[in-house]
Amino acid sequence: MSTRRQFLGYGSALAAVAAPASLALAQNVTQTSTFHGSGLVGTLESATIASTVPTAFKEAPGLAELVKLGKLPPVAERLPSEPLVLKPLQSIGRYGGTWRRGFIGPADGENGNRINSSDKLLFWDATGSKIVPGAAKGWEMSPDGKTFTLFLRKGMKWWGGTPFTADDFVFWFEDIYSNKDIVPTPIPDLTPSGKPGRLVKIDETTVQFQFDTPFFLFVDLMAGDTQIGGGQSIQQSIGNYFGAYSPGHYLKQFLPKYSSEANVNRLARELGYDNWGRLFNYKKDWLLNPDLPTLGPWHTVKPINTPTWVMERNPYYWTVDTEGNQLPYIDNVVMILAENPEVVSLRAMAGEYDMQERFIDLQKLPLLLENRDRGNYDVHLDLAFNGTDMAIQINLSYTADPEVAKWLQSVDFRRALSLGIDRDQLNETFWLGLGTAGSVAPAEALPHNPGPEWRKRWSTYEPDRANKMLDALGLTSKDSEGYRLRTDNGQRLTLQLESVNASMNYPKQMEMVAQQWRKIGIFGDVKQMERSFAFQRLTANQDQINIWNNSGSEVIFLFPRHSLPVDVTEAHLGIEIAKWYSSNGKQGTEPKDPELRRALELFRSAAGQAEEERTRTAQEIWKIIVEQQYSIGTVGQSPALQGVRVVSRRLGNIPSRGCIAQHCRTPGTSHPETWFFKA
Repeated sequence: MSTRRQFLGYGSALAAVAAPASLALAQNVTQTSTFHGSGLVGTLESATIASTVPTAFKEAPGLAELVKLGKLPPVAERLPSEPLVLKPLQSIGRYGGTWRRGFIGPADGENGNRINSSDKLLFWDATGSKIVPGAAKGWEMSPDGKTFTLFLRKGMKWWGGTPFTADDFVFWFEDIYSNKDIVPTPIPDLTPSGKPGRLVKIDETTVQFQFDTPFFLFVDLMAGDTQIGGGQSIQQSIGNYFGAYSPGHYLKQFLPKYSSEANVNRLARELGYDNWGRLFNYKKDWLLNPDLPTLGPWHTVKPINTPTWVMERNPYYWTVDTEGNQLPYIDNVVMILAENPEVVSLRAMAGEYDMQERFIDLQKLPLLLENRDRGNYDVHLDLAFNGTDMAIQINLSYTADPEVAKWLQSVDFRRALSLGIDRDQLNETFWLGLGTAGSVAPAEALPHNPGPEWRKRWSTYEPDRANKMLDALGLTSKDSEGYRLRTDNGQRLTLQLESVNASMNYPKQMEMVAQQWRKIGIFGDVKQMERSFAFQRLTANQDQINIWNNSGSEVIFLFPRHSLPVDVTEAHLGIEIAKWYSSNGKQGTEPKDPELRRALELFRSAAGQAEEERTRTAQEIWKIIVEQQYSIGTVGQSPALQGVRVVSRRLGNIPSRGCIAQHCRTPGTSHPETWFFKA
């Protein structure tokens, strides 16, 4: 039996593997250490792209039967002339089976978005360091960085059989993105240096994104989990309208442009929606609308707002293995509703899931290992590269309470909060001692890291120093319980800490932080919220401090929403500042903080820089973020965020280690469409 004491003892072993593991993001090397030798931490690996297209194709038995009945065209007619060809990690798979997973409700869309993330136009390989073709067969960036050309697959089709062409990009750009009723604020992904880009159709299988200023970063954005490159699955679900393309042949019927506003509003009311905008928001969401054409390996047939969310294989999926078998191998994905993440972990332990990494609690690791044979599963630990799994995100544009806003915008106040956190206690309690305590800066072995000294910068436990700093700010008066008083009305200064029980139990973790802050006289009121409601408050600029991770921030230019207030879809550090940045000053509120303005200016300028210069810019941005403590780090570089992977021993082609990073779309980079159930 494994005990918690034994796993705390593994902390030093994991620390030994952590640095080379980070380096593996770029080198994909095999680490050697006591912990790695346990078999829990493997080597980054996955199916790979093959260059030769098979001459004949095969399909799942169920689809072959539909072809015989005349209900589906032959597989060769459903595939593009140049399909993506994947060489499976271990062997050619066998068709059939249902992949059982757990989800926690309608706000858990990412659970399906990630396993369907191959609808991205470009993709990252298993190491998370090399861009490879995805739904598009290739790309080209002009030498001056102003023109990005995307080459599509001839003959590729949507679910349902309609051709996927450059017209789907034109429809998205002209009728969705450029429609101010749908997208009122332009996105940074298409406005380098504040100058709007253009999308131009060259021919049926070629599109260009044209810019007036160099935009070398655009290639990375197109492959990342970004507004332009995230693909249809994430960027047109959960209220988003991005992703570069959309099925115009289906969605046109819900837009006023193609009939009239009166007609589409009448249709909306007939279907139970207030107006055409609300109806369109539903119809373009693959999580909710089974009729929506999609490109991913599995297609929703029973929506996410039901107790059992069901997906079935896409007969028109554009990928085959090296023997010409159309993917995916697995027939169906069934998500079973769980009351909360705790239930997900318990069900995984009982062997009720075939592969689950989402919501698996690292604290359950000893029990998960103890029950492996009983549940007929294996456990893998995938180490992340982000600096912190739990980031205390300061809303820098908060204004509702001027007194609180004053302190949130004070750098010494934020630094004092950070110095009042005992990260080692958090690490031992919630990470089993397996994480790295410190700031939000990415792992030291990554090129964007500003240097090892920035791990502890303002990120050590020094309550005496924190108290002196708060006193110097004028917060000297305290109530009978030792909490500091507001300077405007003499009442207790209270910070609202909004947290969600999501991939980690942030409410419990923040309760510990709130207890630690008692020693510096700060009262933190932890509010546990349902995920969608918490994000509504964030979007409405109502939150003071929100708790989230900064996964994805290891490559700051791809997924900055956890590091800088630039993304209006998820602005953890201030929605009004994100609006100001995204609109080039036309909307929102300009930040008063000169260092924040400098960080945002650096971020904007980096888009036109080549990789080496861009890396230096990233290092400078991280120095500002850590020095100013806009986002307060706790513990990271661990398996805690989707890195505890419980896998049925019946599954084949499972990698020993997956890339845990936002741009990898964990577990998407591992190519779930190549996984299969053994005989």
